[in-house]
Amino acid sequence: MPSEIIIPGRQTFKMQSYDDLPLQPGEIRGRTLCTLISQGTEIGWANGDTFPVRPGYAAVFEVEEIGEGVTGVKPGERRFAMGYHRSTQTHAAENTLLLPEGMAPDTAVIARLMGVSMTTLMTTRARPGDRVVITGAGPVGFLAAHLFRIGGYLVTVVDPDALRRRQLEQSGIADTRAQMPLGDPDIQGRVALVVDCSGHEGAVLEGCNMVRRMGEVVLVGVPWRKHTDLTAHDITNAVFFKHVTLRSGWEWELPMHGRSFLWEELLEGYNNASHSIFSGFSRALTWLAQDRIPLDGLLRRTRPEAPEMLYAAIMQRDIPEPFIVLEWT
Repeated sequence: MPSEIIIPGRQTFKMQSYDDLPLQPGEIRGRTLCTLISQGTEIGWANGDTFPVRPGYAAVFEVEEIGEGVTGVKPGERRFAMGYHRSTQTHAAENTLLLPEGMAPDTAVIARLMGVSMTTLMTTRARPGDRVVITGAGPVGFLAAHLFRIGGYLVTVVDPDALRRRQLEQSGIADTRAQMPLGDPDIQGRVALVVDCSGHEGAVLEGCNMVRRMGEVVLVGVPWRKHTDLTAHDITNAVFFKHVTLRSGWEWELPMHGRSFLWEELLEGYNNASHSIFSGFSRALTWLAQDRIPLDGLLRRTRPEAPEMLYAAIMQRDIPEPFIVLEWT
């Protein structure tokens, strides 16, 4: 019988069995090869108030069953999806992507976390060659730094954690700082975009004081808790007098798929979007296949059978690698 990880109560993790439902038209199903843990999000869920929660962020699975009406999918294919931590995956075929030839499943799942800041890369007014500051060098910040580097931006990363800075430097991000370089005339006032991946209100205020006039500060990190005694006035004052565009980094700002105008489908809606969530995932998979995101030594591969021990280690920050992949086969 298939099994899955569940969060039945606050800071409680367990494995339980489940039954797969009958396959619906348009769906595909297969055995899970691996899933990716989003540490901040899943621990945030475990500290929340609504239970049970089925955690999970990304999965790669091998197609075994194909539902009615599905085209372009073959049994045996390895496909990427936004899936739970469970031993089988069932998804609408359109919400999956075929892995590039030869790509390892534990590499492919990283595309999901790349998608978090990919939306900002797709929507920012900053242009290649502009200076970008990333605050917070956890998994999302690490990937954001590389996305903007690939895009041709001048990237600086700020994080007080020496291990995180060292991991970034070893991956090719040369300019890392323990604190925001306020007062540095070569940077302050010359930054087009600050991407806050920390969820720390102090970093947001410093970002507002770093950017050039009409620069952007985008809130990607979740503010799970209050860190300081700053007031809203502290931030609104900086926004007003520095003419800052302070906005959400909500990754779902983009549509799931680009949808063209078709007369016969007019009433179902269209968006003509040049960018979408899944075009971002597709681009992420391509860059991963090209080895443009250095991951050597940064993946912790583990089994899912003892989730209570694994998540306890995550909460105690006992795992130095930023990316944790569960291997289900």
